[in-house]
Amino acid sequence: FATQNPIELEGTYPLPEAQLDRFMFDIVIDHLPEDQEMEVIRRTTITDTITFTPALGAADIVEFQKLVRRVPVTDDVIRYAVRLVRLTRPGEPTALDFIKNWVEYGASVRAAQYLILGGKARALMLGHAHVGFDDIRALAKPVLRHRLLLHPEAEIDGATAEEVTAELIRETPT
Repeated sequence: FATQNPIELEGTYPLPEAQLDRFMFDIVIDHLPEDQEMEVIRRTTITDTITFTPALGAADIVEFQKLVRRVPVTDDVIRYAVRLVRLTRPGEPTALDFIKNWVEYGASVRAAQYLILGGKARALMLGHAHVGFDDIRALAKPVLRHRLLLHPEAEIDGATAEEVTAELIRETPT
């Protein structure tokens, strides 16, 4: 886990791309709704003794990890995940024009691994028996957005890694 506040960069430095690639997801958390923010303020401005009861132990987590890896995934879904990742690379012969124009470096093989592993976990959480194309599409932004290094021209054009990923999903058939 790591956190990054886009405003407070004083004294912190962005991680190199090789280190960012080790994080499975880039999850963007916006401000809370007012009622939730009020609850945070209530709970954090009082003196209170809080006790925690662990819901899971280390052995439980290991078993969940094993369970996730046992969720079946077809070669067609794996191929789709691999194709999405490969198409982020501007040097790929089948790269789309917007990728060639806006992306300097695309995602590594680790991104495809995380799309599949995340897809397996998502399928389990939704009660599905296997990974589907929707699972891969749903995870593409959080898995890919921190792995795409855009050209300065893309930023001048107002493009973001999230928008590039969304366009890639639209343009890549299952």
